[in-house]
Amino acid sequence: MKDLYLIYKNLTRKPLRLFLTSFAIFIAFLLFGAVTTLKSALDSGVELSADDRLVVLNSINFTNPLPVAYVNRVKAVEGVSKVTHANWFGGYFQEPTNQVVTFAVDPETYLDVYSELVIDPAQQDAWFRNRQGILIGERLAKINGWKVGDRIPLSSNIFSQDNGSSTWDFVVEGVFTGNDEQVDTGYAIFHYKYFMETQTMGGDWIGWIILTTTDPALNESVARAIDDQFANSSTETDTSTEKAFNKAFIEQIGNVGLIIFGVVFMAFFTILVVVGNAMVLAVRERTGEIAVLKSLGFTSPRIFRMVLAESMLLSLLGGMAGLGGAYVVVAGAKDAMAQFLPNLVLGTDTALQAFGFMVLLGLVTGLLPAYNALKLNIITAFSRR
Repeated sequence: MKDLYLIYKNLTRKPLRLFLTSFAIFIAFLLFGAVTTLKSALDSGVELSADDRLVVLNSINFTNPLPVAYVNRVKAVEGVSKVTHANWFGGYFQEPTNQVVTFAVDPETYLDVYSELVIDPAQQDAWFRNRQGILIGERLAKINGWKVGDRIPLSSNIFSQDNGSSTWDFVVEGVFTGNDEQVDTGYAIFHYKYFMETQTMGGDWIGWIILTTTDPALNESVARAIDDQFANSSTETDTSTEKAFNKAFIEQIGNVGLIIFGVVFMAFFTILVVVGNAMVLAVRERTGEIAVLKSLGFTSPRIFRMVLAESMLLSLLGGMAGLGGAYVVVAGAKDAMAQFLPNLVLGTDTALQAFGFMVLLGLVTGLLPAYNALKLNIITAFSRR
């Protein structure tokens, strides 16, 4: 108890220095928590992708369609377990600026392949029965205030109907959630057949195919077999894992990982210099006091532990405050940015990483001052006074 009291008094002897140093650490971990959460939100589509899920696209690019006949041919490939398909709708609600991510899908097979989506069985059955029905993700429903039973018009900035209108009328038959907090529920899905029966571009094509394999170890051979099957055809394919597809899509906006590393590294390097310098000065100012403590019987290892504990406590105080600040910032931004970053959640992994960095920061900045205190000679220390 006496050691803890001495650590506390040493830490608070200069309140202004304590505040400024703690504030610097606070800013570092505020940045770390917020920016790492942003990266996690961007990467969540990659991290949560199923290991056994593959995506089949037109080899030109994902905006070019595939013949609908490809679905049955993919089903017949050895190693394929489940198959579904989807079309990009290019939807918006009322105004073109109010974009709504919407897909036309085959209802039964889509929910079978994307088993992470959770929906009430009664709502699911109602959606299966109603060709004009639409399933809305929980986050999308909250953003627009939609609920089961609502009639909503969604317009497309790509397609139009036979009657010349670019607006489709839907009935909200259900709201789906995810089996994990970071599963994206910021989109809507409706019947592929309803879409094909009403739009003007014909009904013999699809956007892309999604499939699962019987074993993730077969992914490469299955992908090769699918692409070989359609090689030299009028519509060749490019098959990859869902993880690879999502990662490539994200990387189109830049190397997010490198940006995150640069921000965090510069912040931590700056804080390391500031805190390290503060701790060295604090111990140097107490040279005489440390000599007195050694004269009173405090062993060198005991003083070493006290100085190191002081550095650790300073790092943890500032770091935990910064992480708490990051949590508040993320929670405040979560709803406002739900349409663009639906998976903005400060997770346990980020918190554990931050705690590890706090401990590392405390050790790195405290080891040199603690070592100097350990090796301090009593006679030399008194001679400096």
